[in-house]
Amino acid sequence: MYSEIAANKRHTVILIGLFSVLIVLIGFAFGAQVDYPIEGMIIALFVSVVMTLIGYYKGDAVALAVSGAQPIEQRDNPVLYRTVENLAIAGGLATPKIYVMSDPSPNAFATGRDPAHASLAVTTGLLEIMEPTELEGVIAHELSHVKNYDVRLMTIVVVLVGVVVLFSDWFLRMTFFRRRDSEEGSNQFTLILFIVGLALAVLSPLFAELIKLAVSRRREYLADASGALLTRYPDGLANALEKIATYDRPLAHANHATAHLFLANPFDPHVTKKFEQFFSTHPPIEERIARLRNMGR
Repeated sequence: MYSEIAANKRHTVILIGLFSVLIVLIGFAFGAQVDYPIEGMIIALFVSVVMTLIGYYKGDAVALAVSGAQPIEQRDNPVLYRTVENLAIAGGLATPKIYVMSDPSPNAFATGRDPAHASLAVTTGLLEIMEPTELEGVIAHELSHVKNYDVRLMTIVVVLVGVVVLFSDWFLRMTFFRRRDSEEGSNQFTLILFIVGLALAVLSPLFAELIKLAVSRRREYLADASGALLTRYPDGLANALEKIATYDRPLAHANHATAHLFLANPFDPHVTKKFEQFFSTHPPIEERIARLRNMGR
């Protein structure tokens, strides 16, 4: 487990580096279109650093706000509060701030830059249909995301994906609306640079999104295993996932920017089509259930 935590921290640095290179390249191509390639790189790097810092320190607040989550105290829901507190103690974590989303779709997510600044949110639908062992399984899964530093990794990744999409959009808009010199003797290097920049602008958002999805799916399997280890009862989470798959109702406040944070895909919890699975933020729920069942044998 400690090796996974170290790997998550290491992957965070690597991903920031990869995304930063991608953003700088787009910035270079962007600046080259107005004859200021170096300045374009500097601006792109500056914006990416600022956005990463905002995401690092305020990403959890944004995720909670867009999800319509409201903070609760122990008196508001003693059962939920006690479940979170007990599992946090068992996992050696500080009790995270607890939020509830008024939504009939059963789901949950955790966010925060580290275990000391974590928050956990569940829907009213989840609280209504889960048995105690199932609720424990869900909470343990989300606390595992916190303990494994998944929430930090995924918050930073989604911010950087947003920056890549933003710069790509700017580049494409400038490309199609800027008045270009039509002289036949235009520099061939400039033309090549334009083509490369255009390709980057078109393909970068796709590559960035695929990286985010791949990282997210891997983290779900790890959190399932870690949560089962915490409760010593894999069937609890497996039963909870089966109920979520059977209910199969999207969240009212589903958002593509935060979809990867949730226990199950908030748009379509029971994803069955192969094409949809490829672009889903979560692995197939049946495969997750099967793995958990095997752990319980």
